[in-house]
Amino acid sequence: MELSFTQGRWNYESWGGFDPISSSNAKPPGVELWAVFDVPQHHIDASWKNLTHTLSGLFCASINFLESTATYSTPEWSFPPASGNVRYGTLPCEAVCTENLTPWLKLLPCRDKAGIALLLDRPSLYRGFYHSQQLHLTSTGSSSEGIDSGIILEQTLTVVLQPNSEMAIEVHASEKHIQPSWSLSSIFGKQDSGICVLAKSSSVYLLLDRGLVAELKFPNKENGKSAANGLTSENFWSNPSFELSANPDRIFLEESSSHSKSLSILYMFQVEKYSESEPFDIGLMWKVPVAWLCQQTPLHASRFLMGSGNERAAIAISLKSTQFTEGFMSANSKDGSCELRVAVFQVVTWYVKVYFHSLRVFVDQQPRAVSDIIEKIHVSPSKDKMSPGVMEVVLKLPCRVNTAALTIEFDKGFLRIDEYTSDANQGFDIPSAIISFPNFHASMVFLEDDSLNKSPEKCPVMSYTEVLLVPLTTPDFSMPYNVITITCTVFALYFGSLLNVLQRRVAEEERFLKAKAAKKTGRLPLLLSKLSAKLRGRRLEPLHSPPSSSSFINSKLVLKVILVAGLAVGWQYFSS
Repeated sequence: MELSFTQGRWNYESWGGFDPISSSNAKPPGVELWAVFDVPQHHIDASWKNLTHTLSGLFCASINFLESTATYSTPEWSFPPASGNVRYGTLPCEAVCTENLTPWLKLLPCRDKAGIALLLDRPSLYRGFYHSQQLHLTSTGSSSEGIDSGIILEQTLTVVLQPNSEMAIEVHASEKHIQPSWSLSSIFGKQDSGICVLAKSSSVYLLLDRGLVAELKFPNKENGKSAANGLTSENFWSNPSFELSANPDRIFLEESSSHSKSLSILYMFQVEKYSESEPFDIGLMWKVPVAWLCQQTPLHASRFLMGSGNERAAIAISLKSTQFTEGFMSANSKDGSCELRVAVFQVVTWYVKVYFHSLRVFVDQQPRAVSDIIEKIHVSPSKDKMSPGVMEVVLKLPCRVNTAALTIEFDKGFLRIDEYTSDANQGFDIPSAIISFPNFHASMVFLEDDSLNKSPEKCPVMSYTEVLLVPLTTPDFSMPYNVITITCTVFALYFGSLLNVLQRRVAEEERFLKAKAAKKTGRLPLLLSKLSAKLRGRRLEPLHSPPSSSSFINSKLVLKVILVAGLAVGWQYFSS
């Protein structure tokens, strides 16, 4: 199982894509989760649902949204860990914050209180260009060597930061390819003051890539001689181009690389020999300006939308050659039969109705027959509210290709009002496509370093495209509010007026009856009542004069009732 939380997008043009760091640790924005289950086929979906709910509660995220069959897919062969029991799902719009980082740090033996994790200053991490935290779990069975079954936990935190120094900021503003000077304190704002007492070892590695080694003109390994025999330690860090603030404890030279003439160099610094009185702070200062870029993937992939309107559009995946492709072409095109294979894994949501028969392939801006370029294809059409659409394609391109493109048309579906998100007017996300190169593997094997050679697994070279934002037809969400507000206002006026009229009518009738009764009595009863009031010492209540016209009151009351009733009937008719 592998779970990743990523903020930002990996810049394959500037940060590389062929080394193990970019191939393994570069992830799509948001949340990505895949898992391989060792259970019967009919129990996989239930296990996946249980896994998503558990991870959602553990990392304070909305991973439980991946429980629905409409949000995850089943890759067949294009996804690197693909097998019959794999499940893959992404949440591109998931926001990453410290609430997700804190549970990740709790899995460390000393959390972020000691050791190298002490450098993980949250403002420094989230101020960077790219941030990705990963959790990789592998279950192991009992082996013949006596190792019991268990779970191997690997935690990886990948960040791309800008050194916090005036010189580095000036260099970044003037020329982005010139390497700035840096130190751990300038990047993280902290220094490492010791190791975690529960850690078996604590080391910091500094890697000089093959391209940078070639730029600095380091001596390479020749005639199979060991690095220790051909080069002394001082040759490495006494280079006139840069200076290290601390001497490395060990130096390792990469074994021969099949994709580059130069070799990488690895410096190792042991943190356990430092303490609070002498904190660890490694830094590199450039003596001369050095312009360098990491090695890129064979083809740079990008994805975008075509078309306009709310009915139909198209998805396009563009592949452009890089410097690596030119070197690979010159080295393998002697017999003219050089081929470059590219695997594409694309998942689209169910409300994007993809027409897979409309797939078009262009090579060097010229249309080509699909059967001539596509070597292998697997398509799983989407089902409404049931499953997403999946397309797995292996392209067979000539090595001399400059550009290649795939286009596929789709219709924009309609959703019910309860299926829209709170920010529906922003658009709906289509997850990143995965571009992999089956013929290439990003691996580094260093001499005299047993700890790095324990896992000789080759990492496939792969990259992620952009997340697409598809605008769909959205209803006017304010209309129900307006209807409810106006209806309630009309009913309030109707019932309020009706109750007011009825209440006034009863009071007027009581006053009218009293006046009428007083008028009918003669002068003799009136004198007797006055005499009785004087004898009792009470005041005689004055008699109210009757209204001028009772017929006028009745007609006015009838008009009010008819008017209010007419308004209510008219509003009901027009609203329905």
